[in-house]
Amino acid sequence: MLTKGLMIVHITVHIPRQELILSQDDGQRIVYPVSTASNGTGQQEGSWQTPLGRHLIRAKIGGGLPEHAVFESRRFTGEVYSEALKAKYPGRKDWILSRIMWLSGLEPGFNRLGNVDTMRRYIYIHGSPDTAEMGKPGSRGCIRMHGADIIDLYDRIPAGTTIDILED
Repeated sequence: MLTKGLMIVHITVHIPRQELILSQDDGQRIVYPVSTASNGTGQQEGSWQTPLGRHLIRAKIGGGLPEHAVFESRRFTGEVYSEALKAKYPGRKDWILSRIMWLSGLEPGFNRLGNVDTMRRYIYIHGSPDTAEMGKPGSRGCIRMHGADIIDLYDRIPAGTTIDILED
């Protein structure tokens, strides 16, 4: 848990329910629909699965950029996603849009270090096109959200916020 001002925040992702819950010490809970990996859960590098366990938000990227800003290698390309842009790049399957929150595992040997290192696997919470289906697995390992939701979450939490990704 991390303190933002006097408020402690924590994130929980429930894989079966495909939801992300932001919990605050004032009792407020905000639930967002998400889409996790279509290959299920797993820790291994190259598995294209969503890692489980305790993590933290190591870095936040994209603050102040427009909704649907396009990222490649965590850098803003200068483009804003549209159906025309999608048609121009038909090979892009998993658009990274709006904001990025880069996850780092906190459990050595499980989701940190070696070939199970979440950060080295480039696992993020990130925005996706509003046409992407939420509530159903569909990503390549990351936790995807719609544009307005990822911006809302991004603006509510500081870097260092803890996150539990659970199979319950």
